[in-house]
Amino acid sequence: MAELRHSSSVGARASSSPMKRDEDASPLIHGTTHDDDHRHHFSRDRDRSFWSFLSDDPRVFSLLNSKISLFLVAVFAIVGLISAFSIFNRLNAPYLCKKDGIVLHCPHVNEAPSLWENPYSATTSWKPCAERRDNGISDLPPENETNGYIFIHAEGGLNQQRIAICNAVAVAKIMNATLILPVLKQDQIWKDQTKFEDIFDVDHFIDYLKYDVRIVRDIPEWFTDKSELFTSIRRTVKNIPKYAPAQFYIDNVLPRIKEKKIMALKPFVDRLGYDNVPPEINRLRCRVNYHALKFLPEIEEMSDLLVSRMRNRTGVSNPYMALHLRFEKGMVGLSFCDFVGTRDEKARMGEYRKKEWPRRYKNGSHLWQLALQKRKEGRCPLEPGEVAVILRAMGYPKETQIYVASGQVYGGQNRMAPLKNMFPSLVTKEELATKEELDGFRKHVTSLAALDFLVCLKSDVFVMTHGGNFAKLIIGARRYTGHLHKSIKPDKGLMSKSFGDPYMGWATFVEDVIVTHQTRTGLPEETFPNYDLWENPLTPCMCRA
Repeated sequence: MAELRHSSSVGARASSSPMKRDEDASPLIHGTTHDDDHRHHFSRDRDRSFWSFLSDDPRVFSLLNSKISLFLVAVFAIVGLISAFSIFNRLNAPYLCKKDGIVLHCPHVNEAPSLWENPYSATTSWKPCAERRDNGISDLPPENETNGYIFIHAEGGLNQQRIAICNAVAVAKIMNATLILPVLKQDQIWKDQTKFEDIFDVDHFIDYLKYDVRIVRDIPEWFTDKSELFTSIRRTVKNIPKYAPAQFYIDNVLPRIKEKKIMALKPFVDRLGYDNVPPEINRLRCRVNYHALKFLPEIEEMSDLLVSRMRNRTGVSNPYMALHLRFEKGMVGLSFCDFVGTRDEKARMGEYRKKEWPRRYKNGSHLWQLALQKRKEGRCPLEPGEVAVILRAMGYPKETQIYVASGQVYGGQNRMAPLKNMFPSLVTKEELATKEELDGFRKHVTSLAALDFLVCLKSDVFVMTHGGNFAKLIIGARRYTGHLHKSIKPDKGLMSKSFGDPYMGWATFVEDVIVTHQTRTGLPEETFPNYDLWENPLTPCMCRA
Protein backbone atom coordinates (compact mmCIF):
# COMPACT_ATOMS: atom_id res chain seq x y z
CA MET A 1 0.00 0.00 0.00
CA ALA A 2 2.89 2.36 0.82
CA GLU A 3 4.46 1.71 -2.59
CA LEU A 4 1.12 2.32 -4.27
CA ARG A 5 0.65 5.68 -2.54
CA HIS A 6 4.23 6.68 -3.41
CA SER A 7 3.71 5.89 -7.08
CA SER A 8 0.49 7.86 -7.12
CA SER A 9 2.15 10.94 -5.59
CA VAL A 10 5.01 10.76 -8.05
CA GLY A 11 2.55 10.55 -10.92
CA ALA A 12 0.65 13.53 -9.52
CA ARG A 13 3.77 15.62 -9.25
CA ALA A 14 4.78 14.75 -12.80
CA SER A 15 1.45 15.77 -14.24
CA SER A 16 1.32 19.03 -12.23
CA SER A 17 4.31 20.66 -13.98
CA PRO A 18 3.38 21.02 -17.69
CA MET A 19 5.81 23.86 -18.24
CA LYS A 20 8.79 21.69 -17.41
CA ARG A 21 7.39 18.90 -19.63
CA ASP A 22 7.08 21.37 -22.54
CA GLU A 23 10.61 22.61 -22.05
CA ASP A 24 11.97 19.08 -22.20
CA ALA A 25 9.92 18.24 -25.29
CA SER A 26 11.56 17.80 -28.67
CA PRO A 27 11.65 20.89 -30.92
CA LEU A 28 10.06 18.80 -33.69
CA ILE A 29 7.07 18.02 -31.51
CA HIS A 30 6.88 21.62 -30.33
CA GLY A 31 6.78 22.88 -33.92
CA THR A 32 4.07 20.40 -34.89
CA THR A 33 1.92 21.54 -32.01
CA HIS A 34 2.14 25.12 -33.23
CA ASP A 35 0.93 24.14 -36.71
CA ASP A 36 -1.96 22.17 -35.20
CA ASP A 37 -3.01 25.20 -33.15
CA HIS A 38 -2.98 27.30 -36.31
CA ARG A 39 -5.18 24.83 -38.21
CA HIS A 40 -7.53 24.57 -35.22
CA HIS A 41 -8.04 28.37 -35.11
CA PHE A 42 -8.66 28.43 -38.88
CA SER A 43 -11.25 25.64 -38.69
CA ARG A 44 -13.00 27.32 -35.77
CA ASP A 45 -13.21 30.61 -37.68
CA ARG A 46 -14.55 28.83 -40.78
CA ASP A 47 -17.26 27.01 -38.77
CA ARG A 48 -18.22 30.25 -37.06
CA SER A 49 -18.57 32.02 -40.39
CA PHE A 50 -20.72 29.09 -41.77
CA TRP A 51 -23.16 29.13 -38.87
CA SER A 52 -23.30 32.90 -38.84
CA PHE A 53 -24.21 32.70 -42.56
CA LEU A 54 -27.08 30.32 -41.75
CA SER A 55 -28.29 32.53 -38.93
CA ASP A 56 -28.14 35.53 -41.20
CA ASP A 57 -30.34 33.76 -43.86
CA PRO A 58 -33.47 32.23 -42.25
CA ARG A 59 -34.70 30.77 -45.60
CA VAL A 60 -31.70 28.48 -45.81
CA PHE A 61 -32.16 27.37 -42.21
CA SER A 62 -35.85 26.61 -42.81
CA LEU A 63 -35.05 24.63 -45.96
CA LEU A 64 -32.49 22.54 -44.09
CA ASN A 65 -34.99 21.81 -41.29
CA SER A 66 -37.58 20.67 -43.86
CA LYS A 67 -35.17 18.25 -45.52
CA ILE A 68 -34.15 16.77 -42.16
CA SER A 69 -37.82 16.35 -41.21
CA LEU A 70 -38.63 14.66 -44.51
CA PHE A 71 -35.68 12.32 -44.08
CA LEU A 72 -36.78 11.34 -40.56
CA VAL A 73 -40.38 10.78 -41.71
CA ALA A 74 -39.13 8.55 -44.54
CA VAL A 75 -36.97 6.52 -42.14
CA PHE A 76 -39.87 6.05 -39.70
CA ALA A 77 -42.21 5.10 -42.56
CA ILE A 78 -39.80 2.43 -43.84
CA VAL A 79 -39.32 1.00 -40.34
CA GLY A 80 -43.10 0.99 -39.84
CA LEU A 81 -43.71 -0.81 -43.12
CA ILE A 82 -41.10 -3.44 -42.31
CA SER A 83 -42.65 -3.99 -38.87
CA ALA A 84 -46.18 -4.17 -40.30
CA PHE A 85 -45.06 -6.62 -42.99
CA SER A 86 -43.35 -8.77 -40.34
CA ILE A 87 -46.45 -8.77 -38.12
CA PHE A 88 -48.69 -9.54 -41.11
CA ASN A 89 -46.50 -12.48 -42.11
CA ARG A 90 -46.48 -13.78 -38.56
CA LEU A 91 -50.25 -13.52 -38.28
CA ASN A 92 -50.80 -15.13 -41.66
CA ALA A 93 -48.10 -17.82 -41.40
CA PRO A 94 -49.57 -21.32 -41.57
CA TYR A 95 -49.69 -23.36 -38.39
CA LEU A 96 -46.62 -25.58 -38.62
CA CYS A 97 -44.79 -27.48 -35.90
CA LYS A 98 -40.99 -27.67 -36.02
CA LYS A 99 -38.98 -30.65 -34.86
CA ASP A 100 -35.92 -30.19 -32.65
CA GLY A 101 -34.43 -33.65 -32.26
CA ILE A 102 -37.29 -35.73 -30.93
CA VAL A 103 -39.15 -32.71 -29.50
CA LEU A 104 -41.91 -31.10 -31.54
CA HIS A 105 -42.39 -27.34 -31.01
CA CYS A 106 -45.79 -26.00 -32.10
CA PRO A 107 -47.10 -22.40 -32.37
CA HIS A 108 -48.80 -20.97 -29.29
CA VAL A 109 -52.56 -20.50 -29.63
CA ASN A 110 -55.00 -18.56 -27.47
CA GLU A 111 -57.55 -21.34 -27.34
CA ALA A 112 -58.80 -23.46 -24.49
CA PRO A 113 -57.54 -27.04 -25.00
CA SER A 114 -60.14 -29.44 -26.38
CA LEU A 115 -60.42 -33.17 -25.76
CA TRP A 116 -61.79 -33.74 -29.26
CA GLU A 117 -60.28 -31.25 -31.69
CA ASN A 118 -56.90 -29.79 -32.59
CA PRO A 119 -56.42 -25.97 -32.41
CA TYR A 120 -58.53 -24.09 -34.97
CA SER A 121 -55.50 -22.47 -36.64
CA ALA A 122 -53.99 -25.93 -37.19
CA THR A 123 -57.12 -27.05 -39.04
CA THR A 124 -57.35 -24.03 -41.37
CA SER A 125 -53.72 -23.64 -42.48
CA TRP A 126 -53.34 -26.54 -44.91
CA LYS A 127 -55.45 -28.19 -47.59
CA PRO A 128 -55.09 -31.31 -49.74
CA CYS A 129 -53.53 -30.71 -53.16
CA ALA A 130 -52.81 -34.16 -54.61
CA GLU A 131 -56.19 -34.62 -56.25
CA ARG A 132 -56.56 -34.95 -59.99
CA ARG A 133 -57.09 -31.64 -61.77
CA ASP A 134 -60.31 -31.25 -63.73
CA ASN A 135 -59.90 -31.27 -67.51
CA GLY A 136 -56.45 -32.77 -67.05
CA ILE A 137 -54.29 -33.35 -70.07
CA SER A 138 -52.68 -36.77 -70.26
CA ASP A 139 -48.97 -36.98 -70.95
CA LEU A 140 -49.18 -40.71 -71.59
CA PRO A 141 -47.89 -41.96 -74.95
CA PRO A 142 -50.20 -44.00 -77.21
CA GLU A 143 -50.97 -47.50 -75.99
CA ASN A 144 -48.79 -49.11 -78.67
CA GLU A 145 -45.79 -47.07 -77.44
CA THR A 146 -45.77 -48.29 -73.83
CA ASN A 147 -42.43 -49.56 -72.56
CA GLY A 148 -44.07 -52.78 -71.41
CA TYR A 149 -46.28 -54.23 -68.67
CA ILE A 150 -45.52 -54.69 -64.97
CA PHE A 151 -47.28 -57.07 -62.62
CA ILE A 152 -47.04 -57.19 -58.81
CA HIS A 153 -48.29 -59.28 -55.93
CA ALA A 154 -49.52 -57.02 -53.11
CA GLU A 155 -48.54 -59.01 -50.04
CA GLY A 156 -49.53 -58.86 -46.37
CA GLY A 157 -52.69 -57.54 -44.76
CA LEU A 158 -55.06 -54.95 -46.19
CA ASN A 159 -52.96 -51.91 -45.31
CA GLN A 160 -49.64 -53.33 -46.47
CA GLN A 161 -51.39 -54.22 -49.72
CA ARG A 162 -52.69 -50.66 -50.02
CA ILE A 163 -49.17 -49.24 -49.77
CA ALA A 164 -47.92 -51.77 -52.35
CA ILE A 165 -50.64 -50.68 -54.80
CA CYS A 166 -49.67 -47.01 -54.39
CA ASN A 167 -46.02 -47.89 -55.00
CA ALA A 168 -46.90 -49.99 -58.06
CA VAL A 169 -48.66 -47.03 -59.70
CA ALA A 170 -45.65 -44.82 -58.92
CA VAL A 171 -43.17 -47.33 -60.37
CA ALA A 172 -45.27 -47.70 -63.54
CA LYS A 173 -45.18 -43.91 -63.93
CA ILE A 174 -41.41 -43.79 -63.41
CA MET A 175 -40.82 -46.34 -66.18
CA ASN A 176 -43.69 -45.24 -68.46
CA ALA A 177 -45.06 -48.78 -68.24
CA THR A 178 -48.59 -50.17 -68.19
CA LEU A 179 -49.73 -51.56 -64.84
CA ILE A 180 -51.69 -54.81 -64.74
CA LEU A 181 -54.24 -54.66 -61.91
CA PRO A 182 -52.33 -55.92 -58.82
CA VAL A 183 -53.14 -59.29 -57.29
CA LEU A 184 -53.76 -59.34 -53.52
CA LYS A 185 -51.58 -62.25 -52.48
CA GLN A 186 -52.78 -64.65 -49.78
CA ASP A 187 -51.02 -63.89 -46.52
CA GLN A 188 -49.79 -66.64 -44.18
CA ILE A 189 -51.35 -64.92 -41.16
CA TRP A 190 -54.57 -63.57 -42.70
CA LYS A 191 -55.29 -66.74 -44.78
CA ASP A 192 -57.42 -64.68 -47.13
CA GLN A 193 -58.14 -65.13 -50.85
CA THR A 194 -59.53 -61.64 -51.45
CA LYS A 195 -59.23 -60.16 -54.93
CA PHE A 196 -58.72 -56.48 -55.74
CA GLU A 197 -62.32 -56.16 -56.95
CA ASP A 198 -63.63 -57.69 -53.69
CA ILE A 199 -62.43 -54.66 -51.73
CA PHE A 200 -61.80 -51.70 -54.04
CA ASP A 201 -63.83 -49.97 -56.75
CA VAL A 202 -61.85 -51.00 -59.86
CA ASP A 203 -63.66 -48.69 -62.31
CA HIS A 204 -63.00 -45.62 -60.15
CA PHE A 205 -59.37 -46.67 -59.63
CA ILE A 206 -58.62 -46.96 -63.36
CA ASP A 207 -60.62 -43.87 -64.36
CA TYR A 208 -59.20 -41.56 -61.70
CA LEU A 209 -55.62 -42.34 -62.72
CA LYS A 210 -56.18 -42.31 -66.49
CA TYR A 211 -54.13 -39.12 -66.95
CA ASP A 212 -51.20 -40.51 -64.93
CA VAL A 213 -50.76 -44.22 -65.62
CA ARG A 214 -52.34 -46.71 -68.00
CA ILE A 215 -53.91 -49.55 -66.00
CA VAL A 216 -55.44 -52.73 -67.45
CA ARG A 217 -57.63 -55.25 -65.66
CA ASP A 218 -55.87 -58.38 -66.84
CA ILE A 219 -52.79 -59.75 -68.59
CA PRO A 220 -52.96 -58.98 -72.36
CA GLU A 221 -54.51 -61.73 -74.49
CA TRP A 222 -51.45 -61.99 -76.74
CA PHE A 223 -49.47 -63.27 -73.73
CA THR A 224 -50.67 -66.86 -73.80
CA ASP A 225 -48.71 -68.56 -71.01
CA LYS A 226 -50.05 -66.62 -68.01
CA SER A 227 -48.77 -69.20 -65.52
CA GLU A 228 -45.24 -68.30 -66.59
CA LEU A 229 -45.72 -64.83 -65.13
CA PHE A 230 -46.29 -66.37 -61.69
CA THR A 231 -43.61 -69.06 -61.75
CA SER A 232 -40.83 -68.31 -64.25
CA ILE A 233 -37.64 -66.67 -63.02
CA ARG A 234 -37.12 -65.31 -66.52
CA ARG A 235 -40.25 -63.20 -66.06
CA THR A 236 -39.42 -61.95 -62.55
CA VAL A 237 -37.33 -59.05 -61.29
CA LYS A 238 -36.14 -60.11 -57.81
CA ASN A 239 -33.14 -57.93 -57.05
CA ILE A 240 -34.97 -54.71 -56.13
CA PRO A 241 -33.58 -53.36 -52.82
CA LYS A 242 -35.79 -51.90 -50.13
CA TYR A 243 -36.57 -48.19 -50.53
CA ALA A 244 -34.94 -48.17 -53.97
CA PRO A 245 -34.56 -44.79 -55.71
CA ALA A 246 -36.39 -43.96 -58.91
CA GLN A 247 -33.13 -44.14 -60.85
CA PHE A 248 -32.71 -47.80 -59.89
CA TYR A 249 -35.86 -48.71 -61.79
CA ILE A 250 -34.78 -46.72 -64.84
CA ASP A 251 -31.29 -48.26 -64.92
CA ASN A 252 -32.01 -51.85 -63.87
CA VAL A 253 -35.68 -52.76 -64.31
CA LEU A 254 -36.75 -50.80 -67.38
CA PRO A 255 -34.27 -52.52 -69.79
CA ARG A 256 -35.65 -55.95 -68.81
CA ILE A 257 -39.24 -54.79 -69.28
CA LYS A 258 -38.42 -53.44 -72.73
CA GLU A 259 -36.82 -56.76 -73.61
CA LYS A 260 -39.47 -59.13 -72.22
CA LYS A 261 -42.52 -56.82 -72.59
CA ILE A 262 -44.13 -58.25 -69.42
CA MET A 263 -42.34 -58.66 -66.09
CA ALA A 264 -43.43 -59.46 -62.53
CA LEU A 265 -41.81 -57.54 -59.65
CA LYS A 266 -41.48 -59.53 -56.45
CA PRO A 267 -41.12 -59.22 -53.61
CA PHE A 268 -42.64 -55.74 -53.68
CA VAL A 269 -42.92 -54.74 -50.02
CA ASP A 270 -41.34 -51.30 -49.43
CA ARG A 271 -39.49 -51.40 -52.75
CA LEU A 272 -39.67 -47.64 -53.43
CA GLY A 273 -38.00 -44.88 -51.40
CA TYR A 274 -39.36 -41.48 -50.36
CA ASP A 275 -36.67 -38.82 -50.45
CA ASN A 276 -34.93 -40.36 -53.47
CA VAL A 277 -37.84 -40.02 -55.91
CA PRO A 278 -39.17 -36.87 -57.65
CA PRO A 279 -41.77 -34.82 -55.70
CA GLU A 280 -44.41 -35.43 -58.37
CA ILE A 281 -44.04 -39.19 -57.80
CA ASN A 282 -44.74 -38.77 -54.07
CA ARG A 283 -47.71 -36.59 -54.95
CA LEU A 284 -48.95 -39.34 -57.26
CA ARG A 285 -48.75 -41.86 -54.41
CA CYS A 286 -50.97 -39.55 -52.34
CA ARG A 287 -53.37 -39.28 -55.27
CA VAL A 288 -53.65 -43.06 -55.37
CA ASN A 289 -53.97 -43.46 -51.59
CA TYR A 290 -56.44 -40.67 -50.81
CA HIS A 291 -58.42 -40.36 -54.05
CA ALA A 292 -58.12 -43.36 -56.38
CA LEU A 293 -58.39 -46.23 -53.89
CA LYS A 294 -62.02 -46.29 -52.77
CA PHE A 295 -63.64 -49.19 -50.96
CA LEU A 296 -66.70 -50.80 -52.51
CA PRO A 297 -70.00 -48.94 -51.90
CA GLU A 298 -71.35 -51.70 -49.62
CA ILE A 299 -68.27 -51.40 -47.35
CA GLU A 300 -68.62 -47.60 -47.25
CA GLU A 301 -72.33 -47.83 -46.44
CA MET A 302 -71.84 -50.35 -43.63
CA SER A 303 -69.08 -48.23 -42.11
CA ASP A 304 -71.37 -45.16 -42.20
CA LEU A 305 -74.03 -47.17 -40.37
CA LEU A 306 -71.54 -48.15 -37.65
CA VAL A 307 -70.35 -44.52 -37.34
CA SER A 308 -73.95 -43.32 -37.00
CA ARG A 309 -74.59 -45.83 -34.22
CA MET A 310 -71.40 -44.75 -32.42
CA ARG A 311 -72.49 -41.09 -32.56
CA ASN A 312 -75.94 -41.82 -31.10
CA ARG A 313 -75.24 -44.33 -28.35
CA THR A 314 -76.28 -41.91 -25.58
CA GLY A 315 -79.64 -40.96 -27.11
CA VAL A 316 -78.24 -37.62 -28.28
CA SER A 317 -75.44 -36.78 -30.65
CA ASN A 318 -72.10 -37.60 -29.03
CA PRO A 319 -68.45 -37.72 -30.16
CA TYR A 320 -66.62 -41.03 -30.08
CA MET A 321 -63.09 -42.33 -29.80
CA ALA A 322 -61.58 -45.13 -31.88
CA LEU A 323 -58.92 -47.25 -30.20
CA HIS A 324 -56.60 -49.45 -32.25
CA LEU A 325 -55.63 -52.01 -29.60
CA ARG A 326 -52.73 -54.14 -30.78
CA PHE A 327 -52.47 -56.82 -28.13
CA GLU A 328 -53.09 -60.05 -30.01
CA LYS A 329 -51.08 -63.16 -29.11
CA GLY A 330 -48.97 -62.89 -32.27
CA MET A 331 -48.12 -59.23 -31.58
CA VAL A 332 -47.26 -59.92 -27.93
CA GLY A 333 -45.07 -62.86 -28.92
CA LEU A 334 -43.30 -61.03 -31.76
CA SER A 335 -42.56 -58.01 -29.55
CA PHE A 336 -40.42 -60.14 -27.15
CA CYS A 337 -41.49 -57.76 -24.37
CA ASP A 338 -42.37 -58.81 -20.84
CA PHE A 339 -45.93 -58.28 -19.61
CA VAL A 340 -47.82 -58.78 -16.38
CA GLY A 341 -48.99 -62.38 -15.97
CA THR A 342 -48.73 -65.58 -13.95
CA ARG A 343 -45.64 -67.78 -14.01
CA ASP A 344 -47.55 -70.40 -16.00
CA GLU A 345 -48.70 -67.79 -18.54
CA LYS A 346 -45.15 -66.55 -19.04
CA ALA A 347 -43.89 -70.11 -19.52
CA ARG A 348 -46.50 -70.77 -22.22
CA MET A 349 -45.55 -67.53 -24.00
CA GLY A 350 -41.90 -68.60 -23.87
CA GLU A 351 -42.74 -71.91 -25.56
CA TYR A 352 -44.80 -70.08 -28.19
CA ARG A 353 -41.92 -67.73 -29.00
CA LYS A 354 -39.44 -70.58 -29.17
CA LYS A 355 -41.64 -72.39 -31.68
CA GLU A 356 -42.49 -69.39 -33.89
CA TRP A 357 -39.19 -67.48 -33.80
CA PRO A 358 -36.45 -69.99 -32.90
CA ARG A 359 -33.58 -67.86 -34.27
CA ARG A 360 -34.53 -64.89 -32.13
CA TYR A 361 -35.36 -67.02 -29.11
CA LYS A 362 -32.06 -69.00 -29.08
CA ASN A 363 -31.80 -70.39 -25.54
CA GLY A 364 -33.89 -67.61 -23.98
CA SER A 365 -31.16 -66.39 -21.60
CA HIS A 366 -30.89 -62.93 -23.22
CA LEU A 367 -34.63 -62.19 -23.40
CA TRP A 368 -35.04 -60.51 -20.01
CA GLN A 369 -32.47 -57.81 -20.80
CA LEU A 370 -33.92 -57.44 -24.30
CA ALA A 371 -37.41 -56.95 -22.87
CA LEU A 372 -36.23 -54.26 -20.44
CA GLN A 373 -34.37 -52.42 -23.20
CA LYS A 374 -37.33 -52.51 -25.59
CA ARG A 375 -39.73 -51.21 -22.94
CA LYS A 376 -37.33 -48.39 -22.05
CA GLU A 377 -37.14 -47.40 -25.73
CA GLY A 378 -40.93 -47.43 -26.11
CA ARG A 379 -41.02 -50.42 -28.48
CA CYS A 380 -43.53 -52.53 -26.54
CA PRO A 381 -47.31 -52.59 -27.18
CA LEU A 382 -49.37 -50.84 -24.51
CA GLU A 383 -51.50 -53.14 -22.38
CA PRO A 384 -55.26 -52.40 -22.17
CA GLY A 385 -54.89 -51.31 -18.54
CA GLU A 386 -52.06 -48.91 -19.41
CA VAL A 387 -54.16 -47.37 -22.18
CA ALA A 388 -57.04 -46.82 -19.73
CA VAL A 389 -54.81 -44.97 -17.23
CA ILE A 390 -53.31 -42.74 -19.96
CA LEU A 391 -56.74 -41.79 -21.35
CA ARG A 392 -58.08 -40.98 -17.89
CA ALA A 393 -55.02 -38.82 -17.18
CA MET A 394 -55.68 -36.93 -20.43
CA GLY A 395 -59.11 -36.04 -19.07
CA TYR A 396 -61.46 -38.39 -20.93
CA PRO A 397 -64.39 -39.22 -18.62
CA LYS A 398 -65.86 -42.60 -17.79
CA GLU A 399 -68.77 -41.99 -20.20
CA THR A 400 -66.51 -41.69 -23.26
CA GLN A 401 -67.83 -43.78 -26.16
CA ILE A 402 -64.98 -45.97 -27.46
CA TYR A 403 -64.89 -48.13 -30.59
CA VAL A 404 -62.22 -50.83 -30.35
CA ALA A 405 -60.52 -52.12 -33.49
CA SER A 406 -58.65 -55.22 -32.44
CA GLY A 407 -58.12 -58.88 -33.01
CA GLN A 408 -58.41 -61.47 -30.25
CA VAL A 409 -56.84 -59.77 -27.22
CA TYR A 410 -54.15 -61.87 -25.54
CA GLY A 411 -55.38 -62.78 -22.06
CA GLY A 412 -59.06 -62.40 -22.98
CA GLN A 413 -61.54 -60.73 -20.62
CA ASN A 414 -59.11 -60.70 -17.69
CA ARG A 415 -56.66 -58.57 -19.69
CA MET A 416 -59.47 -56.26 -20.89
CA ALA A 417 -61.05 -55.84 -17.42
CA PRO A 418 -59.11 -52.68 -16.32
CA LEU A 419 -59.98 -50.89 -19.58
CA LYS A 420 -63.65 -51.89 -19.41
CA ASN A 421 -63.94 -50.90 -15.74
CA MET A 422 -62.62 -47.40 -16.42
CA PHE A 423 -64.48 -46.99 -19.74
CA PRO A 424 -67.58 -49.21 -19.72
CA SER A 425 -69.01 -47.69 -22.95
CA LEU A 426 -66.58 -49.69 -25.05
CA VAL A 427 -67.73 -51.70 -28.09
CA THR A 428 -66.47 -53.58 -31.14
CA LYS A 429 -68.15 -53.90 -34.55
CA GLU A 430 -69.47 -57.31 -33.48
CA GLU A 431 -71.35 -55.65 -30.59
CA LEU A 432 -72.43 -52.66 -32.66
CA ALA A 433 -73.88 -54.62 -35.60
CA THR A 434 -76.04 -57.72 -35.82
CA LYS A 435 -74.66 -61.08 -36.96
CA GLU A 436 -76.75 -60.89 -40.13
CA GLU A 437 -75.35 -57.44 -40.99
CA LEU A 438 -71.77 -58.70 -40.76
CA ASP A 439 -72.28 -62.09 -42.42
CA GLY A 440 -71.85 -60.60 -45.88
CA PHE A 441 -68.38 -59.36 -44.94
CA ARG A 442 -67.09 -62.46 -43.17
CA LYS A 443 -66.11 -64.30 -46.35
CA HIS A 444 -63.21 -61.86 -46.72
CA VAL A 445 -61.10 -60.99 -43.67
CA THR A 446 -59.93 -57.83 -45.43
CA SER A 447 -63.57 -56.65 -45.71
CA LEU A 448 -63.85 -56.70 -41.91
CA ALA A 449 -60.50 -54.92 -41.65
CA ALA A 450 -61.82 -52.29 -44.09
CA LEU A 451 -64.82 -51.65 -41.79
CA ASP A 452 -62.50 -51.11 -38.82
CA PHE A 453 -60.34 -48.82 -40.95
CA LEU A 454 -63.24 -46.56 -41.98
CA VAL A 455 -64.85 -46.35 -38.52
CA CYS A 456 -61.46 -45.36 -37.04
CA LEU A 457 -60.82 -42.90 -39.87
CA LYS A 458 -64.12 -41.09 -39.24
CA SER A 459 -63.81 -40.97 -35.43
CA ASP A 460 -63.46 -37.74 -33.44
CA VAL A 461 -60.34 -39.04 -31.69
CA PHE A 462 -58.14 -41.89 -32.86
CA VAL A 463 -55.71 -43.55 -30.43
CA MET A 464 -53.01 -45.98 -31.48
CA THR A 465 -51.26 -48.27 -29.01
CA HIS A 466 -48.48 -49.67 -31.20
CA GLY A 467 -46.98 -49.11 -34.64
CA GLY A 468 -48.08 -50.66 -37.90
CA ASN A 469 -49.51 -49.75 -41.27
CA PHE A 470 -53.12 -49.56 -40.01
CA ALA A 471 -52.43 -46.71 -37.56
CA LYS A 472 -49.92 -45.06 -39.89
CA LEU A 473 -52.39 -44.83 -42.80
CA ILE A 474 -55.23 -43.58 -40.60
CA ILE A 475 -53.12 -40.82 -39.02
CA GLY A 476 -51.88 -39.77 -42.46
CA ALA A 477 -55.39 -39.66 -43.93
CA ARG A 478 -56.72 -37.62 -40.99
CA ARG A 479 -53.86 -35.16 -41.47
CA TYR A 480 -54.49 -34.97 -45.21
CA THR A 481 -58.15 -34.07 -44.70
CA GLY A 482 -57.26 -31.06 -42.54
CA HIS A 483 -55.75 -32.05 -39.15
CA LEU A 484 -59.18 -31.38 -37.61
CA HIS A 485 -59.60 -34.31 -35.25
CA LYS A 486 -56.99 -35.63 -32.88
CA SER A 487 -54.85 -38.66 -33.68
CA ILE A 488 -53.10 -39.52 -30.43
CA LYS A 489 -49.77 -41.32 -30.56
CA PRO A 490 -48.72 -42.15 -26.98
CA ASP A 491 -45.10 -41.65 -25.96
CA LYS A 492 -44.55 -45.23 -24.83
CA GLY A 493 -40.96 -44.64 -23.74
CA LEU A 494 -41.89 -41.88 -21.29
CA MET A 495 -44.98 -43.73 -20.14
CA SER A 496 -42.90 -46.81 -19.28
CA LYS A 497 -40.75 -44.67 -16.97
CA SER A 498 -43.84 -43.18 -15.32
CA PHE A 499 -45.51 -46.57 -14.87
CA GLY A 500 -42.30 -47.92 -13.34
CA ASP A 501 -41.89 -45.07 -10.83
CA PRO A 502 -43.41 -46.19 -7.49
CA TYR A 503 -43.06 -42.69 -5.98
CA MET A 504 -44.92 -40.76 -8.70
CA GLY A 505 -48.27 -39.43 -7.49
CA TRP A 506 -51.39 -39.16 -9.63
CA ALA A 507 -51.20 -35.35 -9.98
CA THR A 508 -47.60 -35.54 -11.25
CA PHE A 509 -48.50 -38.35 -13.62
CA VAL A 510 -51.46 -36.37 -15.04
CA GLU A 511 -49.23 -33.35 -15.60
CA ASP A 512 -46.61 -35.48 -17.38
CA VAL A 513 -49.21 -37.10 -19.64
CA ILE A 514 -50.86 -33.81 -20.62
CA VAL A 515 -47.63 -31.91 -21.27
CA THR A 516 -46.07 -34.80 -23.20
CA HIS A 517 -49.04 -35.34 -25.49
CA GLN A 518 -49.94 -31.74 -26.29
CA THR A 519 -48.10 -32.03 -29.60
CA ARG A 520 -48.70 -35.75 -30.27
CA THR A 521 -52.18 -35.31 -31.75
CA GLY A 522 -51.57 -35.33 -35.52
CA LEU A 523 -50.70 -31.63 -35.87
CA PRO A 524 -49.20 -30.14 -39.06
CA GLU A 525 -45.48 -30.82 -39.40
CA GLU A 526 -43.09 -31.15 -42.29
CA THR A 527 -42.48 -34.52 -43.91
CA PHE A 528 -38.85 -35.15 -43.02
CA PRO A 529 -36.31 -36.93 -45.25
CA ASN A 530 -36.33 -40.72 -44.89
CA TYR A 531 -39.76 -40.41 -43.26
CA ASP A 532 -42.52 -42.16 -45.17
CA LEU A 533 -45.42 -40.03 -46.33
CA TRP A 534 -48.14 -42.48 -45.28
CA GLU A 535 -48.23 -41.06 -41.75
CA ASN A 536 -47.37 -37.46 -42.65
CA PRO A 537 -48.19 -36.36 -46.22
CA LEU A 538 -47.91 -32.59 -45.63
CA THR A 539 -44.76 -31.60 -47.55
CA PRO A 540 -45.36 -33.37 -50.88
CA CYS A 541 -49.16 -33.52 -50.88
CA MET A 542 -50.62 -30.46 -49.10
CA CYS A 543 -50.67 -26.70 -49.79
CA ARG A 544 -51.31 -23.56 -47.76
CA ALA A 545 -55.03 -23.02 -47.38
